[in-house]
Amino acid sequence: MPNRQPTVRDVAQAAGVSAATVSRALSFPDKVSEATRIKVLRAVEETGYVVNQLARNLRRRTTSAIVVLVPNLGNQFFSHIIAGIESAASRAGYTVLVSDTRPPGGGEMLMDFVRNNRADGLISLDGNLPGSILSSASGGRGRPTLVFACEWHDGLGVPSVRFDNEGGAELAVEHLVSLGHSRIGHLLGPPGNVLTDARFAGYRRAMARHGLPVREDWILQGDFTLDSGVQAGREWLELAERPRAMFLANDEMAFGFISELHGKGVEVPRDLSVVAFDDIDIAERYIPALTTVRQPRHEIGEAAFATFLKAFNGATTELIRTLPATLIVRDSARPA
Repeated sequence: MPNRQPTVRDVAQAAGVSAATVSRALSFPDKVSEATRIKVLRAVEETGYVVNQLARNLRRRTTSAIVVLVPNLGNQFFSHIIAGIESAASRAGYTVLVSDTRPPGGGEMLMDFVRNNRADGLISLDGNLPGSILSSASGGRGRPTLVFACEWHDGLGVPSVRFDNEGGAELAVEHLVSLGHSRIGHLLGPPGNVLTDARFAGYRRAMARHGLPVREDWILQGDFTLDSGVQAGREWLELAERPRAMFLANDEMAFGFISELHGKGVEVPRDLSVVAFDDIDIAERYIPALTTVRQPRHEIGEAAFATFLKAFNGATTELIRTLPATLIVRDSARPA
């Protein structure tokens, strides 16, 4: 006769608790003491009990899945945020599904999950999805819980975990001013993006603090891509009067910008000081090593999932959580 599969009662007997306590410890670990949870987990290991995830989800009316919406899977900036989400989600027994929101199908994918309740929640790293789609994914009974991470959408009343973009931009400009620079330009991110607006606001505030001019011809338009950095480099070279320092709204544009200038004989930081934003992995190894504002991306991801879990379980959570800015000083800026 084959060995029977261990049951909840077997686990309860091994742990010295009731079967109800075992179920509670496995389904709602926050509702039992740490000592009880450890006893139950040890008993699960000893007995070889396997949780029937499907039955557990039906009882709890959950899917134990969460969807992460990313505006560009090819951008390495998002990898650490996703890793942070997955790290926190795995500890809670969740599966993470990642979707690129770029056309075709990004918005429709979200609506499909809303209609069919195929996920307990959504973490959106894309603040540019239409508000009508996002509002339909939050706030209603039976609809997935929605949390923003990194980017956000104003006016929806949706919890968000974000970085102090304005404060980070101020740190960047203050660093250039401390090096003696007064002619400081700025390369923007994409128009209408909340990060673009926040970083530009921080740049303007720091410039105003020191009585420095914000010249329209020194404000260049980008879109967070390498190619737009290259194009901005060409535009900088064509200026009749050039700024001697630049604050760029992200690292990827900085790489294209510096590369284009280098090809035309302009060296950073010899001829131009550059400070950027994000501190993606290659920033430290780039030549010159990039002075940049560091975003704690893994921490943003973990905090976003923790915020989702609180909201999903009905606990009150702060609507906006802002993580502080840090400037990483390297080699791309030097005294004027």
